[in-house]
Amino acid sequence: MLKIYNTLAREKQAFRPIHPEKVGIYVCGMTVYDYCHLGHARVMVVFDMVAKWLRTSGYEVNYVRNVTDIDDKIIRRAIENGESISDLTSRFIAAMHEDAEKLGVDAPDHEPRATQYVGQMISMIGTLVDKGLAYAPGNGDVYYSVHDFAGYGKLSGKSLEDLRAGERVEVDPFKRDPLDFVLWKAAKTGEPSWDSPWGPGRPGWHIECSAMSEQLLGEHFDIHGGGQDLQFPHHENEIAQSEGAHGHTFVNYWMHNGFVRVDDEKMSKSLGNFFTVREVLEKFDAEVVRFFILRAHYRSPLNYSDQHLQDAKSSLTRLYTALDGINAENIAIDWEEPHAKRFRQAMDDDFNTPEAISVLFDLANEVNKSHSANGAGLLKSLGSVLGLLQRDPRAFLQGGNDIDSSRIEALIRQRMDARKSKNFAESDRIRDELLQSGIILEDGPQGTTWRRA
Repeated sequence: MLKIYNTLAREKQAFRPIHPEKVGIYVCGMTVYDYCHLGHARVMVVFDMVAKWLRTSGYEVNYVRNVTDIDDKIIRRAIENGESISDLTSRFIAAMHEDAEKLGVDAPDHEPRATQYVGQMISMIGTLVDKGLAYAPGNGDVYYSVHDFAGYGKLSGKSLEDLRAGERVEVDPFKRDPLDFVLWKAAKTGEPSWDSPWGPGRPGWHIECSAMSEQLLGEHFDIHGGGQDLQFPHHENEIAQSEGAHGHTFVNYWMHNGFVRVDDEKMSKSLGNFFTVREVLEKFDAEVVRFFILRAHYRSPLNYSDQHLQDAKSSLTRLYTALDGINAENIAIDWEEPHAKRFRQAMDDDFNTPEAISVLFDLANEVNKSHSANGAGLLKSLGSVLGLLQRDPRAFLQGGNDIDSSRIEALIRQRMDARKSKNFAESDRIRDELLQSGIILEDGPQGTTWRRA
């Protein structure tokens, strides 16, 4: 049985969906005012992996990942750029889709945009006001009263007193409590706005996910995911809003992936170690990046460095090398086969992808010895569950667009001519030249092949 580490319970729990054979998942997506960075890549890849495993396990999955397309940062960036908000957000949504596709991330079943659900947000805010959990102080804003929700702090594990002591909260004279958060913001001159019972304005960030998840998954669903940085206050506030409005449990399992660090430091623009997905993909193959993300457990910190990506590249090369030269196709997986059984046990243990990948290496070692088409087919099929190993092995091993394959082939022919002439010094020189460029030659009965180091 699948077990999931539930942040709310602080332990692994057996997964029991609300409706047998069906799973509803909501994941907090991107605020689209810039290109996706490594943290976004991790969220996309991790929950793509989760959805793939649930589907492999026989569940019908309804996967929702939202887009925040109205926000203070979006408004500021549009003004700085001198473009409309819709032009800005459309451009970066398209860029996000390009990045996701390169990383092998399937499109979610639903990708709601905040601006499409403002009416539902207004309705939920009205319900909270009617229940005494929210208040309008008369300035056009509406705030959530955290003091009046008994369960506030249960996701972060902090009491209101702890939060008041430990959080730096902007002073707002209209708030009853510094921890109260905004549900509706009064419109400022020149900003986009919608009509509401409290005057023209726009929704706060937290309310959008409560409203959109309710519309697409219902008031109560199975899994809510996102980055660890969203646990507080965003997800804590979602619980307060949704459970406050409906009076019952909002989500059964809360999943949070770990932070991304760069050379053991927190990734941030101020430290100059901030990387977009596009910058990383200029240096490394997209499947290598996906493999790098998945070979760490999703709850662990992920430490990015060029060396770690080079290591991931070498490791993925080993797997593709096992498939090279074998005419293998994906096969139906027999989950009682020893490798498949171990793979399943790993994935059922809170999506333990590092252990699942170690099974792939054990299987690759056997394929290297046996050259079994069936073993290679199983390797491809298990890899496909993680979104890996679906390319032509030779194409991967020969390195992609950054290598001039015609130049390499010409050097190989020169080397063959040198060997026929017994000019072994020239033959060795060509091999060394290619090796310095990251190309490994392999001589065999069928001739010389090459791959990336």
